[in-house]
Amino acid sequence: MAIPPNTKLLGILAIYVMKIVIALGGNALLQKGEKQNYSNLINNIKKTCQQIAPVIKKHQVVITFGNGPQIGLISLQNELAQKKIPPMPLDILGAESQGLIGYPLEEQLINSLRDHKKDVATILTQVLVDKKDPAFHNPTKFIGPFYTYPQYQKLKRKYKIKKDADRGYRRVVPSPKPMKVLEAKTIKTLLKTTTVIAAGGGGIPVIEENGKLKGVEAVIDKDLASACLASSINAPLLVMVTSVPYAYLDFGTKKQKPIKDIALDELRDHYMQEHFPPGSMGPKIEAAINFLEKKGVEAIICSPENIQKALKGSSATIITKR
Repeated sequence: MAIPPNTKLLGILAIYVMKIVIALGGNALLQKGEKQNYSNLINNIKKTCQQIAPVIKKHQVVITFGNGPQIGLISLQNELAQKKIPPMPLDILGAESQGLIGYPLEEQLINSLRDHKKDVATILTQVLVDKKDPAFHNPTKFIGPFYTYPQYQKLKRKYKIKKDADRGYRRVVPSPKPMKVLEAKTIKTLLKTTTVIAAGGGGIPVIEENGKLKGVEAVIDKDLASACLASSINAPLLVMVTSVPYAYLDFGTKKQKPIKDIALDELRDHYMQEHFPPGSMGPKIEAAINFLEKKGVEAIICSPENIQKALKGSSATIITKR
């Protein structure tokens, strides 16, 4: 059914069936200060699925997710075991994280949808990037655990480490821009009958050389990849779930102000004024801009516990083209 032009999406979600891409940030999988263990992962996924399940019952939903903490942990495991077992490159670890998170997410969604006959499937997803992307020479993507300043002093010769806002220090790796989600056509076809989990961790980064695909050592930002995917499947709505309830101006200062309802042009101005730090809120804002400049209609930034409220138009940053 066609959506009337110039209509705010959040006002008609109860009437029309539409494609929605929901991008889950690390906080939907692991709370700050929690240990990266199985019970915490399942606990957080259960809570998030309870918020997402009502949306799935009414709409065609693709769920994507970040993998920063998880791929960092897998990388550490590889390093600790490298004297006995050869370590794997970062693209292979990205694929591993897609299964590590995709499986319990799929399982818990099925459990939450037992009274609703709808399949759930996880798609191993590759994302094409440019081998000449400058990001390969300027790592910005945070992965793994947070370190204190003394730990940073000990590790800075071993890894490239940067300060992650006021939360501590973390390892950074290259994060090239996504150009194309290679499985987008398959995902679009599946959506007719299935809720799809895809582009986990931003997708497995691959380049093209002499007409052939080749994995590269990087981690793609999941919000930018989600925006790319949403445009490819003609989804009008992109929801980015993060650790804070809103995007903010002057974040972390006494002048901090939440952004609630905002037009694309105004948001773009704030972005150009560098209100949103790279590696943190910056990619989400960039993703929203990219999405709305193409085929998107509305983008939302919200916290996990506010997904339902956000889809009703409150407790979130709501970005429109108007």
